[in-house]
Amino acid sequence: MAFLGSNIASEVGLRLLLCPVGSNIVLRTACCSVGIVLPVYSTFKAIERKNENDQQKWLMYWAAYGSFSLVEVFTDKLISWFPMYYHVKFAFLVWLQLPTAEGANQLYKNHLRPFLLRHHGRFDLLVGFAYGEMVRFYSRHQAEIGYAKTILLKIMGSAGIMPKAKSNRPGHPQIEDSSPTISDDDDD
Repeated sequence: MAFLGSNIASEVGLRLLLCPVGSNIVLRTACCSVGIVLPVYSTFKAIERKNENDQQKWLMYWAAYGSFSLVEVFTDKLISWFPMYYHVKFAFLVWLQLPTAEGANQLYKNHLRPFLLRHHGRFDLLVGFAYGEMVRFYSRHQAEIGYAKTILLKIMGSAGIMPKAKSNRPGHPQIEDSSPTISDDDDD
């Protein structure tokens, strides 16, 4: 049985090495890296530098990416079967971020903003309802949530990854931030 398992693993590894373009694993990883990891770090830098232009750029990116992700959730099983889907997705995510193309800016200003302006009343009602339901859920299950929080903190403490906490309000610890901030003089 171990012999069979090693052959399958070898075949999969060989297939990835010989035909990485035909494997969606490589492209999906690239999409995740380009679509999420790089923008998260760029957003972090924009926030830490307090650069309003960069912050606005990355807010537009996240609005465009979030809208794309929402559409993708409902259509993924259908469109992922199209040939070269992940290639097109990768190109789209790069286009959203390219400074020369300003894809996120174009998508936001030409499509997303007009749509949201037309329907913001409905979205406000929906968001208000969802927020109210979350508050009701939290108040109904506060004891269970507190119990889960206590267990999680004990697990984190036993693993040695417990963050330092300072509290301004009883029962609500806040994480201390002793990390330095990024200035414009720091390397990119």
